[in-house]
Amino acid sequence: MTIKPLTDRVVVKAVEIEETTKSGIILAASAQEKPQFAKVVAVGPGGLVDGKEVKMYVKVGDKVITSKYSGTEIKLNKEEYTIVRQSDILAIVE
Repeated sequence: MTIKPLTDRVVVKAVEIEETTKSGIILAASAQEKPQFAKVVAVGPGGLVDGKEVKMYVKVGDKVITSKYSGTEIKLNKEEYTIVRQSDILAIVE
């Protein structure tokens, strides 16, 4: 089963970043805040959204930064994904 987003939606998968405190303690993923770095897995076609033309600027494989609490989290084939609007993506990381 695959996910095919519609209009201005983008499917992303969180990229786990190891985080270390100032004292050198490595935080487990469950102890960290919700990840904001993600990899784009699928991109919708764009088109008309609320009467306005939307052009898609991200592509599959891009590493992005998303808004902290945006999107809808889903689980598919034991993998966790988030479906966000393109406008919830703050930046592309190069």
